[in-house]
Amino acid sequence: MSRATSFSLYAFAFIAIIGFFLFSSYTGEHTAGKLMTNSTTESTGKLPQVVESIPLDKPFSFAGEAVPMDNFDIKERLDLELLRNAYWHSNTILSIKRTARFFPTIERILAEKGIPDDFKYLAVAESNLSNAVSPAGAKGVWQFMKGTGKEYGLEVSSEVDERYHLEKATYAACKYLKSLKKKFGSWTMAAAAYNVGGNRLNKESQLQRSESYYDLNLNQETARYVFRILAIKEILSDHKEYGFMIEESEKYPPLDNYDQIEVDGSIENWGDFAKKYGVSYRMLKVYNPWLVSASLTNKGKKKYIIHLPK
Repeated sequence: MSRATSFSLYAFAFIAIIGFFLFSSYTGEHTAGKLMTNSTTESTGKLPQVVESIPLDKPFSFAGEAVPMDNFDIKERLDLELLRNAYWHSNTILSIKRTARFFPTIERILAEKGIPDDFKYLAVAESNLSNAVSPAGAKGVWQFMKGTGKEYGLEVSSEVDERYHLEKATYAACKYLKSLKKKFGSWTMAAAAYNVGGNRLNKESQLQRSESYYDLNLNQETARYVFRILAIKEILSDHKEYGFMIEESEKYPPLDNYDQIEVDGSIENWGDFAKKYGVSYRMLKVYNPWLVSASLTNKGKKKYIIHLPK
């Protein structure tokens, strides 16, 4: 081997080593979020990656009520929900994107009715901020069952279902939550009762001789429920700390640029109505998802406010 060739090989090796360390330094400094801040372990397996636990060494609270983190069972239940939501990427990203559309209305009504702001995360836990339909028949962002919706003032019929009306359903949820808080004495128990039902929670509370959600042995869904809300609150409150690099411009915009049309009679066909005002049937339904039929009988001449995009 010639001296020139030997020198070239040494130079190439030196440049490769320097490049490796520069790249490692760059990726280390630019790895975002709490999930990647404390790693000192090199991954050498078949799937090189760093997946970490989430620190729990801080106080947590829901609606101003402290979570008793000195209990190992409670820490593990919260850890479970934090990990599930932090690594359930598609679902959590959609929740983050939808906050800009739904939270302003929900936050305003919660504040107006004296309900703690943390309950907006209950809506995320219920529906992922969508007009979802559960297998049991609960509908809308707040997931009201038909009977409960009617009990708290929502119209539910074959033509109009106000469980899909964000403002009206949020006002109804506030009434329901206030009644549950009055019955159980804490917002945490009110949240649990929202999931399992007041009668069922009251029965379990009496049977188990406890008025604390954290001490009750409940069905799996309700036992996870408040912890899921806590996890959603933690991640959505500062999502970039958890590696979800969603910019404000990427969030779904609120549907707040509309004209209001009052309807107090019957509508034979909502498609004709939409066409009359220069919008599509699809956009009429996007802005008014509570109109669940293609027509409106309205024999009682009830007044409805229709939103039409400008």
